[in-house]
Amino acid sequence: MSREEAYLKMLESTAAIQWNISMILEAKAVEAEKVKQWTNHHIHPRAFETHEDQLKESLSIHDAIVELVEGLTKLENGLCSNLKAVLYTGEEEEVGGGLGALTEGGFSFGEDEK
Repeated sequence: MSREEAYLKMLESTAAIQWNISMILEAKAVEAEKVKQWTNHHIHPRAFETHEDQLKESLSIHDAIVELVEGLTKLENGLCSNLKAVLYTGEEEEVGGGLGALTEGGFSFGEDEK
């Protein structure tokens, strides 16, 4: 198999993974709406003996959401490294241009002015 064919297979696999991720996110959105409705009806001061218990329950829900986002971020970072390997041309890109600016911090988001 040639290098081009291998890269094409990597891109096809990445596209399939992205489609599966979109399906997972769609299902998670439906699930999140159900959780939101349940939370709005059950996580209120009358349902808990103390404010600490209410806070603990709210934090556990928040932690689950953060874990989901972290997992998806790790997955997307892995896919990004595959795409970098495919798109790498062997030439150094100019600072502030191309994909290098996105991946290497070439764009300023206002932090430098502070």
